[in-house]
Amino acid sequence: MASFSMDCSPSFCVPGLWNPFIIFRSRSSRRRLHSLGLAAMPEKRPFERLPADVSPINYSLCLKPDLLDFTFEGKLEAAAQVRQATNQIVMNCADIDIITASYAPEGDEEIHATGFNYQNEDEKVTLSFPSTLQTGTGTLKIDFVGELNDKMKGFYRSKYTTPSGEVRYAAVTQFEATDARRAFPCWDEPAIKATFDISLVVPKDRVALSNMNVIDRKPYPDDENLVEVKFARTPVMSTYLVAFVVGEYDFVETRSKDGVCVRVYTPVGKAEQGKFALEVAAKTLPFYKDYFNVPYPLPKIDLIAIADFAAGAMGNWGLVTYRETALLIDPKNSCSSSRQWVALVVGHELAHQWFGNLVTMEWWTHLWLNEGFASWIEYLCVDHCFPEYDIWTQFVSADYTRAQELDALDNSHPIEVSVGHPSEVDEIFDAISYSKGASVIRMLHDYIGDKDFKKGMNMYLTKFQQKNAATEDLWESLENASGKPIAAVMNTWTKQMGFPLIYVEAEQVEDDRLLRLSQKKFCAGGSYVGEDCPQWMVPITISTSEDPNQAKLKILMDKLEMNVVLKNVKPDQWVKLNLGTVGFYRTQYSSAMLESLLPGIRDLSLPPVDRLGLQNDLFSLARAGIISTVEVLKVMEAFVNEPNYTVWSDLSCNLGILSTLLSHTDFYEEIQEFVKDVFSPIGERLGWDPKPGEGHLDALLRGLVLGKLGKAGHKATLEEARRRFKDHVEGKQILSADLRSPVYLTVLKHGDGTTLDIMLKLHKQADMQEEKNRIERVLGATLLPDLIQKVLTFALSEEVRPQDTVSVIGGVAGGSKHGRKAAWKFIKDNWEELYNRYQGGFLISRLIKLSVEGFAVDKMAGEVKAFFESHPAPSAERTIQQCCENILLNAAWLKRDAESIHQYLLQRKASPPTV
Repeated sequence: MASFSMDCSPSFCVPGLWNPFIIFRSRSSRRRLHSLGLAAMPEKRPFERLPADVSPINYSLCLKPDLLDFTFEGKLEAAAQVRQATNQIVMNCADIDIITASYAPEGDEEIHATGFNYQNEDEKVTLSFPSTLQTGTGTLKIDFVGELNDKMKGFYRSKYTTPSGEVRYAAVTQFEATDARRAFPCWDEPAIKATFDISLVVPKDRVALSNMNVIDRKPYPDDENLVEVKFARTPVMSTYLVAFVVGEYDFVETRSKDGVCVRVYTPVGKAEQGKFALEVAAKTLPFYKDYFNVPYPLPKIDLIAIADFAAGAMGNWGLVTYRETALLIDPKNSCSSSRQWVALVVGHELAHQWFGNLVTMEWWTHLWLNEGFASWIEYLCVDHCFPEYDIWTQFVSADYTRAQELDALDNSHPIEVSVGHPSEVDEIFDAISYSKGASVIRMLHDYIGDKDFKKGMNMYLTKFQQKNAATEDLWESLENASGKPIAAVMNTWTKQMGFPLIYVEAEQVEDDRLLRLSQKKFCAGGSYVGEDCPQWMVPITISTSEDPNQAKLKILMDKLEMNVVLKNVKPDQWVKLNLGTVGFYRTQYSSAMLESLLPGIRDLSLPPVDRLGLQNDLFSLARAGIISTVEVLKVMEAFVNEPNYTVWSDLSCNLGILSTLLSHTDFYEEIQEFVKDVFSPIGERLGWDPKPGEGHLDALLRGLVLGKLGKAGHKATLEEARRRFKDHVEGKQILSADLRSPVYLTVLKHGDGTTLDIMLKLHKQADMQEEKNRIERVLGATLLPDLIQKVLTFALSEEVRPQDTVSVIGGVAGGSKHGRKAAWKFIKDNWEELYNRYQGGFLISRLIKLSVEGFAVDKMAGEVKAFFESHPAPSAERTIQQCCENILLNAAWLKRDAESIHQYLLQRKASPPTV
């Protein structure tokens, strides 16, 4: 499953999204965490997995959705195995009413269930029988009814508008993690696999899809307007991967070079917008087949755009569901970042067809195996399809640094986290499972080498195909392939939370350089205060200015301190750790080593990903109070000659975090002047219009830089944005897709009620969801209190799709100090409606995170904690803890560094630096 929407794409950075703020060395803030009760997660809810006495072999399932009354009828005939004699069958079941149930042992009479005991809290039902069910096989029959809900989970309804303007509903599914039980009673655990024979009874003018190909379509006897569509039997698979869709769609299709039928289903009239994803999918399937050396096992794969969809996408076997913005590309009206996002999400979901679907995690504890792996290999796939995207550099900014920001918190969690109750599963669909998971796999791939990694992956997929596996099984396969101590190394990364800070100092000894390395846990609050300091086995690469792109030495640091000798390094050469920013650690250099590295930023002799990593490490050290924020501002000024999009993107995110922090002071305007000074030279070099020979990354960089300058109030940028916006609205000169976000943001931030009204009109007129989302994300930039209120009201209106309300409210919270207060009040005032809409899914966590994380006053942490104690959100408990911790960290950072930052900015004003 691809988490969330385009906010996760490398080209889109929301200040405050996934960006924990960090604190000082002192222990006083730790004491504040404890006094607020924030230092430990609440106790886990009691939970038991399903008993093993009865298990399914095959589900024969027929569903008949009513697209007008939003209900469905279901008939289940499951071939089951009774392993231990029992007089009851326990299954998962939620929001479903069972009408009749019976069990017929093979060759014997049917036994009717005499009671259905629903355990709603645990989402289970116990079917009681009047006599004992003996060991052996038999058929379990259940007739049931359910609701096509509006919660974007289970079997739910999705609203769309026909080309003629009529509002209609599709019936669609989202079962991961634990929502197949909302569509039919089942053994809804990933390790309880079976085959599925699915039939759908649907209106004859609707498209019906499921995991497999259609094998029969015949009139339904009771109603001439309906047809029964029967699908081929699936391979052995987990319930959470089952999918069905009933609605109105067009499609484009092709065959991959391996002969697999690939289709992309789009809203009616928009088949053209499916062509880009189709091209990517057709290239991706053979790439994975060759990489894993295992063929795609199904005859077809469908990719379909769903109007109302909570996640980014979901890799159901053979029927992959997407948000419209993660699948549809309009050649004229889609921006470069959207194309890149679609390519990544298609790569991610198709990877799941092998890694997750063919081999499935044994339990949700190993979720990271699915998501971390897919989040890594999606980049490998996109790099293969689109080498011009420089996607691996973007990985560092989009995934690696984001994971480190979250993982530095006291309230982080290990990659492998013990999960029980369903409410705990949704909580771990976060940056640790996805982005840290992907980052440690990237580090592991680099440590093993591509050849042995591929060999190990093939061994793993072959051994466990159509079965379940745990993390240890993957380590064993990779260890056998490489001969390296994979389990010993990786257990230090997956079973304990956090990551190390490597401190390094150097000494010239004749012609050699002696390095002294030490590791300790990197903490958002400065130094680690626990009893026993955790330790990691860290693959470390070391490069020098002699060849910045090659490792001079590779070592495995398996102790707390280590001395390393680099042979033949001249005194004037710099030495850098973590070539390519691949190792999942931060580096703190001695002042002499750092001084020697800084010219490599200005003269670009350091590779882009190393320039990015160096800046990001320094920024994080400042947030943790280990170095001064002023030192980092000085380093940021050295990026004046920087040409690389991703380096600028990361710099922009960090300056956004600092701007949010300083919005709590009376010198916010001074940091905006700093932003303008840093970004003006690159803005002037790029200009507004593409030049001949420019490509994808230039388009991304131009949008980023103009948006940054416009938001900061750069006079020339603001004037040009207003001129172009006026021409766009009047139809004289339509803005290119890549310029729309920065222009919309700029005119709104510095506009009035008329500007907002024009923007809302553009939103209403937009035919593409991408354009609607583009507008929704920037509405929060408006500064006037009454307009902020208008935007918040709009967020909950029918004009905004339910999954997109979150980014509108989040945009308001991230837009200004007043917006942050207004968004928090709005959430409290509308909590019942918001919670009812998103409960139990990860959108509730995201809403909370985006809305409160930018606060920087101690008492706000207490207020947030108190509110959620009286308004519980079980699936967001960890997020709430992290947000409260971040608020305290913000407050400490502000107290510690605000005055020195202010003085530095005033001093710059008095005597501007020469560039």
